[in-house]
Order: sequence, then structure tokens, then C-alpha cells
Amino acid sequence: MHAVITTVLLIPRNIAVVILRAYRKVISPLYGDVCRYYPSCSAYALSAIQEHGVIVGSALGAARIARCHPWAAGGVDDVPRKKTPRYSVTPFGFVVARGHAKG
Repeated sequence: MHAVITTVLLIPRNIAVVILRAYRKVISPLYGDVCRYYPSCSAYALSAIQEHGVIVGSALGAARIARCHPWAAGGVDDVPRKKTPRYSVTPFGFVVARGHAKG
């Protein structure tokens, strides 16, 4: 029962993963390699949502986009990680309960 509840609670996070994966596949290539930061803003947002959830991850992604402007120094800017992750990420990027990620 716990696995079912966890799966249901992760649905919004995984919907956001699908939207960002579609953006990165379809729209992002149209811009080319213009990011000042590594990883790119869309990759950062994807990782932030996978790690922290839709609300906190979206806030982190929005803050990152706000920092990205022509006068920014740029550089490596990784998503802050939790000390002990609660979930695993599948090869596609879906978030699942630990121990349920299939390679």
C-alpha cells in the first residue's frame, strides 16, 4: 500500500519531468548552445524537480533563470543535493521510490 501512495504522490513530479524532457527535445535545440551556466537552465530545472519536487524544484529553476543574463559570469552551478535522497531516478528521468528504479 505504501508503494501505491508513493507512486501517486510522485505523479506531479513525473508529469513535470515529461514536460521538461519534451522541452529539451523539441524547443531547446532551436536555441543552440547559448547557456552561460553548466548544466543548462532546463537541465538544472529538471534535476531540481527530480531532487526536490515540483514546488521547490520550480523555485530553484526560476531562480536559476533569473540569474542567467548577459552580464552573468556563468560557470558550473549544480543543484543543491539532499544529504540522503528519498527517491531514485529511472534512466528516462522518472522519479520512483528507492529500490524500484529499473535500468
